[in-house]
Amino acid sequence: MQKTRKEMSNIAKLEFAALDISGKNYLSWILDAEIHLDAMNLGNTIKEGNVASQQDRAKALIFIRHHIDASLKSEYLTVKDPFRPKEENEELLGPEVSYLSAIGALMYLANYTRPDIAFSVNLLARYSSAPTKRHWNGIKHVLRYLRGTCDMGLFYSKTLEPQLFGYADAGYLSDPHKARSQTGYIFTYGNTAISWRSVKQTMVVTSSNHSEILAMHEASRECVWLRSVIQHIRESCGLSSIKNEPTVLYEDNAACIAQVKGGYIKGDRTKHISPKFFYTHELQSSSEINVQQIRSNDNLADLFTKALPTATFKKLVRQIGMRQLKDLQNEVSCHYQGEHC
Repeated sequence: MQKTRKEMSNIAKLEFAALDISGKNYLSWILDAEIHLDAMNLGNTIKEGNVASQQDRAKALIFIRHHIDASLKSEYLTVKDPFRPKEENEELLGPEVSYLSAIGALMYLANYTRPDIAFSVNLLARYSSAPTKRHWNGIKHVLRYLRGTCDMGLFYSKTLEPQLFGYADAGYLSDPHKARSQTGYIFTYGNTAISWRSVKQTMVVTSSNHSEILAMHEASRECVWLRSVIQHIRESCGLSSIKNEPTVLYEDNAACIAQVKGGYIKGDRTKHISPKFFYTHELQSSSEINVQQIRSNDNLADLFTKALPTATFKKLVRQIGMRQLKDLQNEVSCHYQGEHC
């Protein structure tokens, strides 16, 4: 099957429609795609009467199909936020659409057993007062994801060392329409999540560093409560105390870590930040927590502050201790067969 320039252009138009993209620069995009194909020695695949092999045509088609999701998208296109507030020309969902009921059910799952959907549900819940078809499509997307992972849950292993770790992060201006950022944190015990949160910050911040300090403050408060619960359980069971063992709290913003360690300083960069948000400094001084830096791509709290690429999302979901039954069955099978998995 031969692919002509016209057919390739039609593929690009379909991509624009499928991604709800505004702009009319697809011809420029096609020309740039041709240049890239020529550089890959695949230029003949889009010419009239080409004699390219099936393998080369397949490579070219795959490249064209995914080229719009690569770096050139930001150069030629303006992508509309699908979860923006209701626009003037849009209609609200009618009472026959159970948007609020769906949000309530998803929030129950996100808060108790499915931390992997916490950010998505928080994002969709923002528009509960004025939902549109776009937002309802987001609900259906989450439901389809749950349908495909209905056997996934948090797996608590008895073989791992029971130690509390925390991760905090902030998504700067995750809601650009109201100039609000996102707070996300998660605490693991035995490498499995036991507490997590994804919530929009209630105040406007002036920088990414400011938003990270707020996120650290919320994570620190949760850490104090978790430590008291764990301490009570360990004392009741006759186990050793954790009072002399600071909880490691990971953060990926170096400036935020430096300010937390130094405490509140009324300088030009921090004088607008309320001193109460430096509560983390007091906890670190009393050796209750130990704030450490971590690479951004290893920060588990990223899962609760922003939309992630599929590969990164799956990696973090596994790292917070979520497993599907089929994965556990494979691990058990390998264990009994003495194989390395």
